[in-house]
Amino acid sequence: MSDKKKRTVVVTGASRGIGRSICLALAGPDTIIYFNYFAPGDPAAEIAAAAETEKLVADAGSSATSMSVNVAVEKDVAGFFEKVLDETGRIDVLVNNAGITKDGLLVRMKEKDWDSVLDVNLKGTFTCMKIAAKTMMKQRYGRIISIASVVAATGNPGQANYSASKAGIIGLTKTVARELAPRGITVNAIAPGFIETDMTASLPEKARNAMLDQVPLGRAGQPEDVAAAVVFLASESAAYITGQVIHVSGGMYM
Repeated sequence: MSDKKKRTVVVTGASRGIGRSICLALAGPDTIIYFNYFAPGDPAAEIAAAAETEKLVADAGSSATSMSVNVAVEKDVAGFFEKVLDETGRIDVLVNNAGITKDGLLVRMKEKDWDSVLDVNLKGTFTCMKIAAKTMMKQRYGRIISIASVVAATGNPGQANYSASKAGIIGLTKTVARELAPRGITVNAIAPGFIETDMTASLPEKARNAMLDQVPLGRAGQPEDVAAAVVFLASESAAYITGQVIHVSGGMYM
C-alpha cells in the first residue's frame, strides 16, 4: 500500500505515557503515525523517549516520525503539519494529547503558570484543530479527538489552570463538532481520570490513596484504557458520534 493510500494519524505529546499508548493502539500496516514531543528542560530525555516510541510503533507495524514541536507556538505547529502533508498528502486522525500541569492554589498561582498551562493545553489544541481542519474539510473526512480530564467536570483544588484548560477543551470540542459536521468530520473528547503515568507515579502515597478513594472501581486506570477509547472514536464504528465527551475514569465522574 502506498503512503498516499495509508491512514495518516497525528498525535501530540506522544513520547511517553498516554500519548505513546495511543500511538501503539492506532498502529498498523495501513497507518502512518506522526507525533510531537517538547521538553525544553530536559530535551535529551525526551528525544530518547520519542525514539523509543518510534521503535515500538515500528514493531507494531506502522512507520512513525517524531518532531520537537511546541504546540503553543502556531508557526511551529504549522511547520509540523506541513511536513505531514508534504509526505502523505492527508490527515485522517488528529489526537490532541499534549498537556502540562503547573499546580498551585488560586491565591498563590503565578500568572506565568496560568498562562503556560492555558497556552499548551487549550491554545495548543485549538491551533492543531484549526490547521488540521483545513485539510480534513477538503477531504470531507476526519476524526479529531482531544484529551480533556475528569477535573474539567469536577474541579480539583490546586489545579485552577489545568481544570480551566481542560474544561475549555470540552467547550471547544462541542463548538468545532458543530462547525465541521457538514464536512463529514467528527470531533470528540475523552476525559481520563486517575491514570497510571510518570506524573501520577511521583505523587506522595497519601495523595495517591486520596485519589484512589474517589474511584468507584477501586483502581487506577492504565494508559491503554484511554487509548482504547481513542481507537473507538477514530474508527468507522463511531462515525455517528460527534461533540461528545467519553469519561474514562473508573466512575470518578458519572
